[in-house]
Amino acid sequence: MKKIKIAQVITRMDWGGSPDIVRIICNKLEPLVYEITLISGQTLYPSKKTKEFLPHFGNKFTVIQELRRDINPFYDLRALSKLYQLFRKEKFDIVHTHTAKAGALGRIAAKLAGTPRIIHMSHGHNFYGYFGVLGSAMVTVVERFCNKFTDKIIALTELEKEDLIKFKVCKPEKVAVVNSGLELDSYRKVNVDAVNIKQSFGIEPHLNLVGMISRLEPVKGADHIVRAAKIVIDRFVNVRFLIAGEGALREKMEADARELGIFDKFLFLGWREDIREILSVLDLLVQPSLNEAVGRILIEAGACGVPVVATKVGGIPEIIKDNETGILVLPKDADSLAKGILFLLENKEKRVAMGEKAKAWVDEKFSAEKMVNEISDLYKKLSNYENGII
Repeated sequence: MKKIKIAQVITRMDWGGSPDIVRIICNKLEPLVYEITLISGQTLYPSKKTKEFLPHFGNKFTVIQELRRDINPFYDLRALSKLYQLFRKEKFDIVHTHTAKAGALGRIAAKLAGTPRIIHMSHGHNFYGYFGVLGSAMVTVVERFCNKFTDKIIALTELEKEDLIKFKVCKPEKVAVVNSGLELDSYRKVNVDAVNIKQSFGIEPHLNLVGMISRLEPVKGADHIVRAAKIVIDRFVNVRFLIAGEGALREKMEADARELGIFDKFLFLGWREDIREILSVLDLLVQPSLNEAVGRILIEAGACGVPVVATKVGGIPEIIKDNETGILVLPKDADSLAKGILFLLENKEKRVAMGEKAKAWVDEKFSAEKMVNEISDLYKKLSNYENGII
């Protein structure tokens, strides 16, 4: 039987959750059933796994330099033209787009090229909280337009599906919810010497370690963790705060920590590749986001048995079961954040139990195999593969 020929289109394969999902899809789809081509803009900051993955993909990886995140009519039109030419030449059975920019240009090009089936996966809800009033309105208009020739939209959470319906982008039956998936074995096989890792950070082995692994941007609520840390440190002495990530708020966070007299309790690591190792030595993870579509790091924490204190926003309540796998608190509220952190620091038995429940929950809902199987079933259904029609 003829293979299903699929183009996976993403704006960039940079460090982050959406490129990781695309990599997993490309790697794990059945090679006897699918012929995959990966199309991306220029990748500037690939993760270690992406660096290892791309060379093996060989001539099935196409870079379109003009495909960029920022809006630029000149580059956008060139990217649209190149995508159209590629789709016309290769005659894909399905074009599957990922992220906002690639989703808009890729779907328009696929429609113009006569691609039989078009699927989109936004990897988040972009209708509010990210781009301001005008930007959010523009996103809504573009999504409504592109939906007219999109056969299926894959949402990573029920919240995302609800947003698509609420903002009148599409009807409920057009949306398939597929949970974000992790390669769980790689998190369970990490051989960690917690004492050595802590010492390499200059942290004494007996100290509790609270971490935040995130972009340090306003939407991630990064600055709220410093004020919460002051409350925690005043009451719980044996604790250090580890921050892995970069962003616009890093300097402010460091300045705030100095002003509050707690800078020596913080460790700012910048971007790191050894996230699994870091997670394995944390006592708990904090995610104080103001808006969060999924929060893939929360799933990673669960895979490592690390309980979470996170804000009750966006899709986070679908990832963290309140008072079971972690604690959910109000956003923009340092007091609530500190209260959640203190509760877990002062109750080791509860903390450990939450970590074990988090592992079981992630195993049940968020495996890479489950995610890819559901996407594969969708591809086969749309292409009538089981009936021998593609």
